[in-house]
Amino acid sequence: MTISELLILGAAGLFAGILAGFLGIGGGTVLVPLLVALNYAPVQAVATSGLSIVITAISGSIQNWRMGYLSLSQVAGIGFPAVITAQIGAYLAGIFPPYLLLLSFGLLLWLNIYLIEVRKRVTAKKKAEAEQGELGEQAGQGENPQLPITNYQLPQNSNILFHPTFAKIATGSAAGLLAGLFGVGGGVIMVPLQILLLGESIKTAIQTSLGVIVITAISATAGHAARGNVLWVVGLILGGGGLLGVQVSTRFLPRLPDRIVSLAFRSLLAILSIYIFWQAWQKFSNG
Repeated sequence: MTISELLILGAAGLFAGILAGFLGIGGGTVLVPLLVALNYAPVQAVATSGLSIVITAISGSIQNWRMGYLSLSQVAGIGFPAVITAQIGAYLAGIFPPYLLLLSFGLLLWLNIYLIEVRKRVTAKKKAEAEQGELGEQAGQGENPQLPITNYQLPQNSNILFHPTFAKIATGSAAGLLAGLFGVGGGVIMVPLQILLLGESIKTAIQTSLGVIVITAISATAGHAARGNVLWVVGLILGGGGLLGVQVSTRFLPRLPDRIVSLAFRSLLAILSIYIFWQAWQKFSNG
């Protein structure tokens, strides 16, 4: 391994770690294409990226837990169904043509962008209705109006569309199925589903997603390691860079406005969808 390749791997791991902490994704969408460009076999790229993601996700999740931003029960409730259904998704992926899978995934990303915006409007409407009800009660009692209420003052579970346990299982199962089907870590799927089904804020969804990725990435990496696909030295270099990057981003995420984080996540989905559509066209053109 040359010095330049070593620096490239370290920088890529650092960048993937920053994305993991800020947006709750594993980083495979960045690392796999890079490793393929460095002439590693695609299966080695996927497997080695998984090792790096394990290191990065564990580091970031420990930091989130220490700061009090991670619910282990929430992670377990979503993570274990995802592990099971990911195997079903991987089986189904072998049935459909690659270009059709990529096209479907790109359309799914567009749908997520739309649904996140819809959920934001629904939450804002509920918040406004709660504020009006609170002000109406104060006016009836002759009290002075208070400041507008925040999301934390809304009734508990008021944003959840389904029963919490069912919503967790559905979120994990869908994320695992789609992750196995489309070959992604699941963060780009888990974050929108948590916002839509569990009524989580985008920051909480990102932090939980990173914790779930620990479970799914360990499962995937163990399977690849048993088949001899993991390049341990390369994966550890990438993971070392990711460890540093995720420590920075997990500390800054709580300080950022939800609007900025939401915009960044939707922008990532849009950019990724363009890349996926291009890949689909390439697969279709090449037969």
